Amino acid sequence: MSLRDRLDDDLKSAMRARDSLRLSVIRGVKAAVLQAETRGERKTLDDAGIVQVIAKEVKERQDSIAEFERASRPELVEKLVQEMQVLQEYLPQPLTESELMELIDEAIHATGAGGPRDLGRVMGWLSPKTRGRADGAIVSEHVRTKLQQLSG
Repeated sequence: MSLRDRLDDDLKSAMRARDSLRLSVIRGVKAAVLQAETRGERKTLDDAGIVQVIAKEVKERQDSIAEFERASRPELVEKLVQEMQVLQEYLPQPLTESELMELIDEAIHATGAGGPRDLGRVMGWLSPKTRGRADGAIVSEHVRTKLQQLSG
């Protein structure tokens, strides 16, 4: 079953169950997917594209949580945490630290990177493999550290 079909089925289930949180989150995801499809080339997103949209939605909520915590709004933080839990059901299993480090080593070997100036090449190789499974900023930091160790 494709991710699009799963979202459609879960939307119907949430409507039947009168689960307003799940319903609003899934509707938001479907709207974000539609917006991404109508932007630019007007093409239908595959599962990888939909995962990318969902990962972006999770990231936006993470950023908002930090803002709401600073503003002392625990009720909004709780709502966003619940929304993130729903969204994460549609994302692939996150990479463990050891899996991430193995992928980084593989990327460095595959690209022939020798130092920090090769960060872009390594990240270009890694990004499709880590998208939706690891935070890009964390991946970038690990790659940067590893490349500095190689050159130093």
